Amino acid sequence: MSKAEVLRALHRGRAPEEPLVLPGPWDAASARAFAEAGFPALATPSAGVAASLGYADGATPADEMFAAVARIARAVDVPVSADIESGYGLAPKEIVERLLEAGAVGCNLEDSDGGVLRDPREQAEFLAEVRSAAADRLFVNARVDVFVHGDKDPERAIERAALYVAAGADCVYPILAPVGVLPLLRAGIQGPVNVLARADGEGPSLTELGELGATRITFGPGLQRRATAALRGIADSLV
Repeated sequence: MSKAEVLRALHRGRAPEEPLVLPGPWDAASARAFAEAGFPALATPSAGVAASLGYADGATPADEMFAAVARIARAVDVPVSADIESGYGLAPKEIVERLLEAGAVGCNLEDSDGGVLRDPREQAEFLAEVRSAAADRLFVNARVDVFVHGDKDPERAIERAALYVAAGADCVYPILAPVGVLPLLRAGIQGPVNVLARADGEGPSLTELGELGATRITFGPGLQRRATAALRGIADSLV
């Protein structure tokens, strides 16, 4: 079984109380730490990787992002999915080629650019082209930014999700969806749903998020920021 097939299988047949938890490594060392802890797959956060490279979120050049993903994928044996924001303006075929060259077997693709939501049908066509170029070699996680850059209407999120699933997305990620609307999203979206969890222990537990509708849980840059805060505390103690 290929790593892409392993990643896809990890999303199937999960009990509500046992969502797939994917920590987000920002470099090779953090990737090894998560893999050695026993996580079956990893999902890089673009903001966390950006911070590790000295960039603001959204400002990482494509070449540097793909190079960082390659270092992470090379450091571990488990499947790695890469957050590549909205695709850096690359053509679908090139996106697929560069992800596979980096060793990634999955990706996040946002449906907004520069803080503005893309036309959902155009985004669905884009995702369909990515799926066509990748075939089964990549697990495609389609981000839905309605709760970040849109009107925060769950029905709009469900409508976008339906288009993306029909286009071939393996999973849908309504980032920053309020906890209260997760059951509605779960009922209205076909297939796996990715939910963002807080890394500070606040809010619902991972089990509770699963029971509310999360198939898969990621943390965005939360773990990188928590690690940086811990390191800052160590640094302060040495001054």
